[in-house]
Parts: sequence; C-alpha cells; structure tokens
Amino acid sequence: MTLIKSISGIRGTIGGAAGANLTPIDAVEFAAAYAGLLHEKHGKKIRVVTGRDARPSGPMLQQIVNAALQMCGVDVIDLGMATTPTVEMAVPYYEAQGGIILTASHNPVEWNALKILDHRGEFISAELGQELVARISAGNMEFSPVEGLGTLEHRTDALQYHLDTLMARPEVNAERIAARKLVVVVDAVNSIGGIAIPVLLERLGVEIIPLHCEPHGQFAHNPEPLAAHLVELSETVRNTNAHMGITVDPDVDRLAFVCEDGSMFGEEYTLVAVAEYLLTQTPGHAVSNLSSTRALADVCASIEGCSYSASAVGEVNVVKEMKATGAVIGGEGNGGVIWPDLHYGRDALAGVALFLSHYSAYDAPLSEWRKRYPQYLMAKEKIQLEPSMDVDALLEKLANSVKCEGVDRTDGVKFLFSSGWVHLRKSNTEPIIRMYAEAPDQDQIDSYMAAVRSAM
Repeated sequence: MTLIKSISGIRGTIGGAAGANLTPIDAVEFAAAYAGLLHEKHGKKIRVVTGRDARPSGPMLQQIVNAALQMCGVDVIDLGMATTPTVEMAVPYYEAQGGIILTASHNPVEWNALKILDHRGEFISAELGQELVARISAGNMEFSPVEGLGTLEHRTDALQYHLDTLMARPEVNAERIAARKLVVVVDAVNSIGGIAIPVLLERLGVEIIPLHCEPHGQFAHNPEPLAAHLVELSETVRNTNAHMGITVDPDVDRLAFVCEDGSMFGEEYTLVAVAEYLLTQTPGHAVSNLSSTRALADVCASIEGCSYSASAVGEVNVVKEMKATGAVIGGEGNGGVIWPDLHYGRDALAGVALFLSHYSAYDAPLSEWRKRYPQYLMAKEKIQLEPSMDVDALLEKLANSVKCEGVDRTDGVKFLFSSGWVHLRKSNTEPIIRMYAEAPDQDQIDSYMAAVRSAM
C-alpha cells in the first residue's frame, strides 16, 4: 500500500493506516491545508470546485473533501462525476479560486488522488505545491466557527459548458466530420469518459459503438491506454468494420486511437497529428516533454514558421514552457493534448474534436493516414523502487557512465544517441523509475537500452 505526497497533490491506495495510504484523515489534512493556502492568497471569501472520476472510492472521498473545505470556510461547487478537463474549465467559469479533482488518472481502481488547481483551473505551480506540502508537514490547520462555515452547491452544467465552448471553436470542423459518416468504437474503461466522449461524438455526427462505457468505476482492464490493455478494443474495431477506436483514461485527459485494422495509431502520435493540424493553420511553437516522441519536432521542422522545444515531464512543466514560448499547441506523449486557445490542461475531448477535424479531410483508412508521420518505435518500462534506494545518486552515477552522444539532465537523465534516446526519471505518481527509449527500429532500441542496463 502506498501514499505519495508531491507538489501536484496526494495520491495513494485506499484503506490501511493514515500517512501510509490514502485515508479520510489524509484527505481532510490535505483539503484543510489547501483551504488555508487559498485563504492566505485570496482572502476570506473562497470558492472551490470539486469533481471526480467513477472510481468506487470517489463518492465518499468527495464528500470528505467537500466537508473538510466547508469546515474551513470554503464554499464548494460539487460537479459530481466530471472529467479532469471539465473541472479545469469550470474553475474560471464559476469564478472559483481553486479546484480539487479526485482521480488517480491511469492508476488501477484501488488508487485515488487529490489533484489541486489554482484560480485559472491549472495545476498549481511547483512553488505553491512546495508551500502546500510544507503547510501539511507543519500541521497548522485551522477550521472555521459555525457562523463561518462554507456552503455546498451541486452543479450539472459544467460538461455542457465545456462542450459548447469546444464546439464553438472554428478549428473544430463538425460539418466535415459528419459528412464522413464515421463509425467509432469507444472504450471508456467504465468511467466518466463513457458519458462525455459519446456526447461529444454525437454532436460531431459520429456513429458510436460503446465498449465499457458504463461509468460504474469497475475498470474492465488496466486503465492505462497502452496496446497490451486494448486487445478487446482492437478486436471490436475489426469485427464491427469501424473506422477507428477511441480510448481514454478514467479522468479523460489522455487519448489514444486504434486504426481500422486493429493496429495502434500510437498514443505518442495523438499529439503529433493534432499539432500538425493546428500548426498548418497557425504556424508557431509546439512543446512536449522529454519523454515524448521526436516525431513532433520533425513535424514542426517540416512546416514553415514552426519551432519546437521540450520541457521536463509533467503537465505543469509543459504548461510553463508553453507560456514561456507562446506555444500554439503542446502536451505529452502519453496521449495528452494541451490546446491553450481552449485552456491550459490535457484534454481528451479537445483532442478527439481536433483529431477528427484533421482526419476527416482525408479519404484514407486511418492505418494508411498514420504512415504520413515519421516512423519511430518506442519502448516504455518500469523499474520498481525499494524504500532504501537513493534514486538521485543512481541517476547521477549513470549520467557519467553510459557512452552516448550527449546527456540531458533537465529531468532525470536522458541519454542522446546517434539516432535515438533513452530517458530515465523517477515517477511523480508511482514508486518507480520510468525508462523510455525511442529509435527508428527495434534493434537500435534494444541496443540503447542494453547500454543503459549494463551501466546500472
């Protein structure tokens, strides 16, 4: 059982001992510390938006968080079940000072988390996150007297606002999408995407074949949208002669596509395709993280007036780089699309609308359309950590012992080889080291990863 406290929130497995797992005590402690931080930044009158994915622990955890915030004098707007990007957009829509999203994203069902937003509906900065963690450690939480308790309001219009705002964007070509008469299989892993994605597709004129779209939170498979977890989706796409499959993670901030032949379009290429579409209309800058495919940089280089840069891993780091460079589009290779003209957050709903707007201009099967992009292979592995391991010292030693063309220490250690790379970094969401590698073919990937493993 695990509890992870970081600058982005608190995440852990449900049950067990407080401080070692995610329990009611930990949730109250974190919510109260956050309320104190907001009062310090914004004064006495504070409003916070809360929303959750479909995990079985979600309803009770949301009630605990709502009550803790109210006890700290915070007015709460409860969206119930809502996608992460919907909560993000709802914060400024309701003129709130912050938000809490109860979701462990791609983690299995026994996990849950409190993700923290600022007044813009964006994940809080590293500096504010450190301040929040310090406040929790100090334990100086303060609760309100009865006359100062916060209120609770339930709202059901947030998704409607999200979709209306998205559909109003001129880049979303609903008419062209509808004209293609697309048939799409949707795998929403029995979470909130089972509501949100079909509603969007219906507005785009797409015929839907639902797969695991009942939002009861009992995940039908590992919720991380990787090929090994999407065998049933691939088979359903082939067996129904659908044009493609769409899958999202439990909180709908990651997006992946399956081609008509059952092959993966590749979650790394979700952002690449969307970026090409937007950059051909509005040339500018694009950002992804250090663990994302180099195909995005290649696409940027092929479009006049476009440029590219990489950030450290993590949505808050990508957003920071996007703002610094005035990026038109950004995101992460895990299927996360960040479109600043809508909002600064990973948004699978925006990704679906933009991807289909792009694809619908081409009369070709999705598997053929995929060949237009640079062809790279990527390997992703996890190295389990033991409590006694000094990860920073390990990565420091590796940085000086692997023979390569160069080393990037922006985030963990990234080894640059002649035609590929290997990136190792400590995960922010699991007690693991992530090792990603990319090259044009599998032999090169194996060679590069072997060089790093031998050094380890």
